[in-house]
Amino acid sequence: MKSFLFAMRGILHAVQTERNMRIHLISSLLVIAFAWWLPTTKVENLILFGWVVFVIALELANTAVERTVDLVTKDIQPLAKQAKDVAAGAVLVAAIGSAITALFIFVPYIIDKFGI
Repeated sequence: MKSFLFAMRGILHAVQTERNMRIHLISSLLVIAFAWWLPTTKVENLILFGWVVFVIALELANTAVERTVDLVTKDIQPLAKQAKDVAAGAVLVAAIGSAITALFIFVPYIIDKFGI
C-alpha cells in the first residue's frame, strides 16, 4: 500500500510541476472524448489507450531523469544536458507517434460523420 501511495504522490507531483504532463493529460482527455463520441472499435480504443499510457509513463520517466540530473549536478554539464535532451526526445517521439495513430483512427470517422 505504501508503494502505491508513493507512486501516486509522484504522479501528482509531476502533474503539479510539469507543464508538459498537464498538456499530455488534456490531450488524453480529448482522445477519450473523441473515442466516446465517434464509433471507434474496442481494438481502436485499446490502441489509443496504450498510446495514452505510454506517453504519460514516458513523461513521468522524463521527469525522473530531469530530477536525478538536477540532483547530481547544478553546473551546466554537456552529459547532463544530453541526458535531459534524450529523455525529452523519447517523449516527443512517443507523442508524435500517438498523434499520428489518433489521426489514422479518428479522421475516417470524422469524414464519415460530416461527409467531408
